[in-house]
Amino acid sequence: MGLSLKARANPLAVISEQVRILSTPNGSALFSQKMATAGLFPLTATGISVFQINVGKLCNQTCAHCHVDAGPDRKEIMTRETAELCICALSQTEIPTVDITGGAPELNPNFRWLVEQSRALKRHVIDRCNLTVLLLEREADLAEFLARHRVEVIASLLYYRAAQTDAQRGQGVFEKSIEALRKLNALGYGREGSGLALNLIYNPVGAFLPPKQEAIEAQFKGELERKHGVTFNRLYTITNMPISRFLEFLLVSGNYEGYMQRLVNAFNPAAAAGVMCRTMLSVGWDGTLYDCDFNQMLELPTGSGLPQHIREFDASALARRRIVTGNHCYGCTAGAGSSCQGSVA
Repeated sequence: MGLSLKARANPLAVISEQVRILSTPNGSALFSQKMATAGLFPLTATGISVFQINVGKLCNQTCAHCHVDAGPDRKEIMTRETAELCICALSQTEIPTVDITGGAPELNPNFRWLVEQSRALKRHVIDRCNLTVLLLEREADLAEFLARHRVEVIASLLYYRAAQTDAQRGQGVFEKSIEALRKLNALGYGREGSGLALNLIYNPVGAFLPPKQEAIEAQFKGELERKHGVTFNRLYTITNMPISRFLEFLLVSGNYEGYMQRLVNAFNPAAAAGVMCRTMLSVGWDGTLYDCDFNQMLELPTGSGLPQHIREFDASALARRRIVTGNHCYGCTAGAGSSCQGSVA
């Protein structure tokens, strides 16, 4: 069972069908019921410490399990006008961290401007980088730009071996990623005392939960340094969310029911209490506001009565908002939990 051919031909229909599938109880408690049992419903924000900006779905890679469904043919790109609204909203707050994501965020023509403006406001900036973008001819000076502005790089590297990485991301992606990591290391990224943070993201290639973050981090560090001379600071484990291309994989491979049950069985109240949406605000490429990047991909904006576009930004109202949840949220609350900065419990 997969998404219907009719849905696949229409991006909006794909999202609608995904929401329908994820709304089905699946023989298990709805997420809201689980949260109520844990004394966490309704889930509410506790402030905003991360202002996440998704600048679009354009990417130089097409990864098999991408929750953004990004790729070279995507046309959704944040305009300069919307980028300016983001900076205007940010300037009204003391939110310490700006997290710029995509797609490959660096391909947005306003990416560098967003970095410069955010740094001028003395905010810490994170770039969620797929690594291979650093090797594009048009981005020859990108690594130096990031270093000059003290941007934290959080880079996705599927695995420390080529076969697994290339199977999901395309032939030769692993070697290109290693080349990009060496380029970053040469600038001081991932080196002790440099102040240039280089962190990696790991998520499983199949329908299972990630291992303990500390254990897989040790494996990555040992293998990458021994075989490739590459160093980095931290590795974050992220659970594959049952949305977009990964949901399609689950449906086509017959793993959907089992995976959802695995997430439900691993529900952890401690992880649920620390989910990232409680301290994050996510801005879509068109300026729509969301509780997190995953809700953004399902087009589930902030709740009724709240500002739903960056032009309506109200820091006070958004900092204490009720968060929109659904069954996909089991992905962030299973086991040690999952967030943009890895496990939470």
